[in-house]
Amino acid sequence: MLGYLLTTLITALSLLVVDIVVPGVTLANFPAALLAGVSIGVVNTLVKPVLSLLSLPINFLTLGLFGFVVNGFCFWLASLFVPGFAVSGLLAFLLGPVVLTFASTLLNRYFAEKEAAKTLNAGSTPAVTLETKEVEKAS
Repeated sequence: MLGYLLTTLITALSLLVVDIVVPGVTLANFPAALLAGVSIGVVNTLVKPVLSLLSLPINFLTLGLFGFVVNGFCFWLASLFVPGFAVSGLLAFLLGPVVLTFASTLLNRYFAEKEAAKTLNAGSTPAVTLETKEVEKAS
């Protein structure tokens, strides 16, 4: 449960980055970003696998590029369920999910490294000793 909440929070923060970077994506406030994070999670869980399966032949013919259209459609579909979150225009439709993926990946990596550093510092620090040996030259 905590993992889902953290993922939703990271998605909401990433959506705020998308709002700043991508023209055509608008978020009214942070609660709208949180609801949009939940909405994107639900759409990606329920709708995206079905769309990906149905679009498999065209995705194969376009060498995977149709996946951008599927991602954009899911991004737009999630915006329909959240007041205060809008996706308008082709650039927002295609570029919004890409920027969202990059931003959430960077935030996930940042928080994972913070957690790993905290875990390392919380435990006992193992003592590391280096031994040096002198090499005798054969004369």
